Amino acid sequence: MPIEKGDFIIIDYVAKVKETGEVFDTTTEEVAKKEKLYKEGEIYESKLVVVGEGWMLKTLDESFPTFKLKKPASIEIPPEKAFGPRDPEKVRLVPLRRLTTRGITPKLGVRIEFDGKFATVRTMGSGRVQLDFNPPLAGKTLTYEVTVQKRLETKLEKVTALLHRRMPAVDVEKFKLKLSKKSIVINVPEEAFYVEGLQLAKRGIATDMQKFFPETTTVKFVEAFGKKKTGKEQTTKE
Repeated sequence: MPIEKGDFIIIDYVAKVKETGEVFDTTTEEVAKKEKLYKEGEIYESKLVVVGEGWMLKTLDESFPTFKLKKPASIEIPPEKAFGPRDPEKVRLVPLRRLTTRGITPKLGVRIEFDGKFATVRTMGSGRVQLDFNPPLAGKTLTYEVTVQKRLETKLEKVTALLHRRMPAVDVEKFKLKLSKKSIVINVPEEAFYVEGLQLAKRGIATDMQKFFPETTTVKFVEAFGKKKTGKEQTTKE
């Protein structure tokens, strides 16, 4: 059965710049470490994609129906369908003093925020810094090596995957779910109570559930603090 628009799929990928072979993104921790992309605290794992929702670059998203489960596939994306051509007008020379007085210490190749926009430091010298406000991958042809690992079939699988997408730092198996035709009840584990951005995540989860399961009228989150045992609990009868 071919992959179709609206399908929930789990993918792994390695994304490269065609011109240099440089890997700039991956779902695989081993590859990230090998290519010196690894960031401490970042989660490397297979990624949920709902086909046609624009969660990946448009050309890649539109290509999913041509892919087959468990079979690696490669797709090439030209600059005009990726991050656009590189615009020379977006490169500026700025006095170093203008950066340092704002507490910015520029370093070659590093992305900084200046005047509310992000830029890459391209050159430094003679008291001036060249800032490139183009997206880092502008003008690059990209290649994605993708494997569709699984297609989710049941409502429970899909709800669980959507939940994990919004709260990846918490073990999804610790959430207890109760599904009915019109409601979804999510029992939130205690370790999630203090996750940064919890309320925003809950709003996003509720929005996702009602979007992808239109019959759902209520999404309920249950947060209960359980009593923790500290040593032997003693009961004294008077």
